[in-house]
Amino acid sequence: MVDHASGTGLLPDIRLADMVSGVASLRRDAGTILRTLPAMLPTPPTTKMSIGKRFQQSAQKYPDRDFLRFEGASITYREANARANRLADFLTREGVGRGDVVAVLSRNHPDVVIAMFAIVKIGAICGMLNFNQRGAVLEHSLGLIEPKVVLYQHDLLEALKSVPAGCRPEKEFTFAELATLTARCSPLDRPVTDSIEVGSTAIYIFTSGTTGYPKASKMSHYRWLVAMNGIGGLGIRLRGDDVMYTALPFYHNNALTISVSSVLASGACLAIGKQFSASKFIDEIIENNATAFAYIGELCRYLLAQPPKPTDRAHRLRLAVGNGLRPDIWDAFTERFGIDRVVELYAASEANIGFINVFGLSKTAGFSPLPYTIVEYDEETGEPLRGPDGRVRPVGKGGTGLLLAQINSRVPFDGYTDPAATERKIVRDAKRKGDKWFNSGDVVRDQGFSHIGFVDRIGDTFRWKGENVATTEVEAVLDAHPAVEEAVVFGVPVPGVDGKAGMAAVSLRDGETFDADGLARHVRDGLPAYAVPLFVRIVEALEHTSTFKNMRTELRKQAYGQTGDDPLYVLVGEKYVEFYPEFVEELAGRPTR
Repeated sequence: MVDHASGTGLLPDIRLADMVSGVASLRRDAGTILRTLPAMLPTPPTTKMSIGKRFQQSAQKYPDRDFLRFEGASITYREANARANRLADFLTREGVGRGDVVAVLSRNHPDVVIAMFAIVKIGAICGMLNFNQRGAVLEHSLGLIEPKVVLYQHDLLEALKSVPAGCRPEKEFTFAELATLTARCSPLDRPVTDSIEVGSTAIYIFTSGTTGYPKASKMSHYRWLVAMNGIGGLGIRLRGDDVMYTALPFYHNNALTISVSSVLASGACLAIGKQFSASKFIDEIIENNATAFAYIGELCRYLLAQPPKPTDRAHRLRLAVGNGLRPDIWDAFTERFGIDRVVELYAASEANIGFINVFGLSKTAGFSPLPYTIVEYDEETGEPLRGPDGRVRPVGKGGTGLLLAQINSRVPFDGYTDPAATERKIVRDAKRKGDKWFNSGDVVRDQGFSHIGFVDRIGDTFRWKGENVATTEVEAVLDAHPAVEEAVVFGVPVPGVDGKAGMAAVSLRDGETFDADGLARHVRDGLPAYAVPLFVRIVEALEHTSTFKNMRTELRKQAYGQTGDDPLYVLVGEKYVEFYPEFVEELAGRPTR
């Protein structure tokens, strides 16, 4: 078993006194909880219920309440539903039907949310594309979901044009065009919405995998609605007069599922930020009169690194919702910005389990009533270790290990568009013959009372800037450089920084010298900005195991502090320069001079 104890000292055990206090804190929201509980009962997959139907119910119940707010303008529930219906009618006329995919490529805008509702209202599937993708990566994403139509923001045409015309759908519409094209379409609810089954696929969310290219995970109507009730209704517990602010991109579930559904559950308002800005974030919170906001851990750290301002507490915020708020900054963050309650959660696009900080405890990813186990694992393969009996080896309370979630009829695993990728995430015969478990690929700590603390990701994927970075994708780009013989990529922890910074160990071809500027241009042209390695170590040769696997684990352990005589470069701006010690401090946002 991998020993992560040194990295988990800030993740406390949950005590009985904590639980008693947490349960008592629920009294103020008892009404919301009691109304939500019936919706949490298991539902057969053939039940006629869907995201679009649930949206229509909210529009009927709260027609004149503000639903979406953007750049000072608001859209009511009634108006949003009518716009979604017009777009649904238009898509139907364009030949889009049940099971067809409509891709959405856009930065944050109310159009994205309305488009999602329009697509799922007619039984089609909404494919949320990452607007940072270009070229081969975007082509791969389009190929996975095979959309019939693409809806896009006009200034992202260049992204679409980076894909060969033959690999794009024949029908592509900008949101500006749609405003005119849908003007005469019907604003009435679509009859087909009433017949959509809850177990059918609603959304494709892309997640980076170990293949080097994104995987498209399936989000069923059922899972989205479970998130709305379990996370939104029981955990977040917004009120009708709340305003949830999010500047996270809608191709992430924190925005498209967690933020949108929690607002829908209570008839609250969603204020949309065009993009995240650490210096303007609190000002935008105040401008939107927000009472809650969605976060990822990096966002919180960036905010904390900003110079203190008189407005840090001049707001109506009462809760923050998201994942990745690390325990080392938890108290400082909540104290500085006056956050009464942090609804930290653990969830993944493809996972069949979620944890949420229902009881408002400190420094925990939360509670889950669903069946799971935390087990010893092999760091190299990311697979659970098994005992002499062939079964997995649980770590016990206080232990750290790999999170597995049981797969059954109550908590199905929707998987990916690729059946082989789906099968690779399933652990069979873990505790007994015939059982099935989802391999999360995440290392967590058992805090007790069905709570976990997130520790790290394992395998070939690491997280940086809120994105999952597939090492094989980065390695493929580096290997394509004419001077590179071989590259190994991995994530390394940096003190005071969330996630892991990308580091590459690179060996050069005979007779080649390292061209820092040329390599920087090469990787920036071939990769999204978040995937460009921050550290480059030039090695004479890369060692391999007896089975011809590279020594990634040893290189990861050496990181940037034990490189010996090997030249080490770091990314400053758009160029690689020789390593200097202050660079690490700069990454953490601490002044070096």
